[in-house]
Amino acid sequence: MPLEIERRFLVTGSGWRALAGAPQPLRQGYLAVSKDGVTVRMRLRADGQAWLTLKAPTSGLARHEFEYPLPTTDAEALWDLAPHRLIKTRYSLALPGGDWVVDCFEGDNAPLVLAEVELAREGASLDVPSWCGQEITGDGRWSNAALAATPMAAWPDELRSSYGLSTGE
Repeated sequence: MPLEIERRFLVTGSGWRALAGAPQPLRQGYLAVSKDGVTVRMRLRADGQAWLTLKAPTSGLARHEFEYPLPTTDAEALWDLAPHRLIKTRYSLALPGGDWVVDCFEGDNAPLVLAEVELAREGASLDVPSWCGQEITGDGRWSNAALAATPMAAWPDELRSSYGLSTGE
């Protein structure tokens, strides 16, 4: 069964930009989200590649992840049907220790920037770069599904401020 083992961090500096690959604009639509953490989403890249993904929690950092390619026309139709959506630009990073990406969110989740690293196994050692701030792994408020349903702009000012974030107003 495919597993995703991931750690996530708020990004507090711009040092990641020197390591970033080409920008990948993404649209994600959440078709179903259960109380116990199961999600079904579609993801559509600007180049037309699209996937349907089902994620389900296991224990610890690991989650089941099933991903299937979608025709672009199906992905566009699912985007229109998705009750919760988000748009972001993803950058793959050239860093050791796992598959690193940085996501820069748009719309009601701007100016949020998150870093994620997929690990080969739980407990793998990791050198966290200096531009990573607070680790948010396991805090459900920061999942993409949660940010699509309750964007950061809808959070109370005090909560955003407690993480050093603002909506720029």
